[in-house]
Amino acid sequence: MQLPPAPLTGNFSSVLDVFDEVIRVAPLHEAFVQPSANAPTRRLSFVDWATQADALAGWLHEQGVRKGDVVGLQLPSGIDYAIAYQAIVRVGALATGINPRLGPSEISHIIARCEPVYVFDGALPDCHGGDPLRRRVALESTDPMAIVWTGGTTGFPKGAWFDHACLEAMSHGAAPLSVVGDRRLSPLPFAHIGAMTRVWDELMHLITTVIVPSPWTAAGALSAIHSERVSVSQGVPTQYRMMFDHPDFAATDTSHLRIAGIGAARIPPELVMEMQEKLKCPVVVRYASTEGCLATGTRLDDDIETICTTVGRPNGGVKIRIVASDGSECAPNEVGTVQLHSRARMRGYWKDPELTNQSITPDDWLITGDLGRVDAVGNLHLAGRSTEMYIRGGYNVYPIEIENVLGTYSDILSAAIVGASVSDRLGEIGVLFAVARPGTTLELSAIRSFVQASLANYKAPDILVVVAELPLTSLGKVDKKQLQPTANQEAAQWSR
Repeated sequence: MQLPPAPLTGNFSSVLDVFDEVIRVAPLHEAFVQPSANAPTRRLSFVDWATQADALAGWLHEQGVRKGDVVGLQLPSGIDYAIAYQAIVRVGALATGINPRLGPSEISHIIARCEPVYVFDGALPDCHGGDPLRRRVALESTDPMAIVWTGGTTGFPKGAWFDHACLEAMSHGAAPLSVVGDRRLSPLPFAHIGAMTRVWDELMHLITTVIVPSPWTAAGALSAIHSERVSVSQGVPTQYRMMFDHPDFAATDTSHLRIAGIGAARIPPELVMEMQEKLKCPVVVRYASTEGCLATGTRLDDDIETICTTVGRPNGGVKIRIVASDGSECAPNEVGTVQLHSRARMRGYWKDPELTNQSITPDDWLITGDLGRVDAVGNLHLAGRSTEMYIRGGYNVYPIEIENVLGTYSDILSAAIVGASVSDRLGEIGVLFAVARPGTTLELSAIRSFVQASLANYKAPDILVVVAELPLTSLGKVDKKQLQPTANQEAAQWSR
């Protein structure tokens, strides 16, 4: 069946409205492909997805699940997760993903906060008799459908909830990572914002989602790109780095790649250039947050400097402003807190109006907690999280600036800067955690000189801690929360 040349259009109020149109125009098109190292590759068409989801929705209804209830998804990323997610939507309940990699206390916190009436945590029940076009409940654009939990790097996870209209708004900012018929690699957990809020986009663009086997490995990702003729690669910096360093990369066919997307708090410029060289396709840098869902991105015609040093301009209907500590709006190139205005953003934190009011301004702007500046042409330059900034001798220091410089230091494989308090009049200092390239030895004095050649001298790290690897969150980002206790211990022993 030939696919339409443009995204689906129509009067859609809910995800199910879009799904009905997909069943009409391309029912047999592949929705998901799930490779496995130990079993045959599993494939699911859009019509089979809808049929199996409806059958499972009937089972949920028999269990007493009703519209407005919360149902948990404590499942590995895969086709069963996708079927269960749609089943929950079809019965009018809210789906909340629970990343299996979270710790017991984090999972307990999520369960206590959202009180799910049922949690999928194993094999799906054997259900039959589904109808892909059946409507079990009436759905409106403002009906809640998903709760997505933050990564928990600054405390217990917070549950951002979204309605159908949020997902529609997100789809309007999906370009250029979405073209009708794309075969898109899915490297992040399905409980992540990058999967839970992309369903509308995937449906209207008839995207085939190619699932990297869980847990993610470089070998699994490369095999999927090669065998499934992936057209859109996605990942965070650590994942691309591991793929390029893996011996299988040399034999991986990347010729079908149309575009490569990357996103994280820090994206080393040298990695972007390496991606363009090795993948031989355009690279797009994206920035978003769990609460924001959609924010900014670079464009296909951006020059290499823009791609390497910014996270681009607002996508879709997103508006952005930079706010100073006194509440005033910053001038161009002045660093402040990034705020976003968009229908794609979360409606609030689930059952936490106080925290919601702290994160959304009275005039309806989301306070991201990220620091950044907007340049004269409208590109956003991130300066890290507000909680990561430290003040050394009265000067604000943004770790991401130093980390970007150290990304070009030949003897360092990866690095993270953490601020820590000292009894000295400086107040706080920078502690560098670094992974050395094999066969090299790192010296603090040499690193400080390297940093001072590009940045102010007070930004050079004061302490060096060499580690075998940096701890990562469940989403593949450096977990500075785990590094903080060691940074505090090192700072307590520091002297000039």
